[in-house]
Amino acid sequence: MASLRSFLGAKQIKRRESASTPRGFMAVYVGENDQKKKRYVVPVSYLNQPLFQELLSKSEEEFGFDHPMGGLTIPCHESLFFTVTSQIR
Repeated sequence: MASLRSFLGAKQIKRRESASTPRGFMAVYVGENDQKKKRYVVPVSYLNQPLFQELLSKSEEEFGFDHPMGGLTIPCHESLFFTVTSQIR
């Protein structure tokens, strides 16, 4: 029984670790309107990139500084987000 508890405890820790954001990265939530937002982890260095800053401007226009997801929410279609981030790399 003790080994089962330790197994379940290890599984819970792994879930928490996978939800954390590594150092040098930030979590953003991407999706349009009422669409379910998906969480992506991007390098902090993207903040200095003009293309990414355009996405941030769109976010500021829609949400100001009050993001409903609790994190940075970018109101665009996932395909646009992928296009922008692939051009930055």
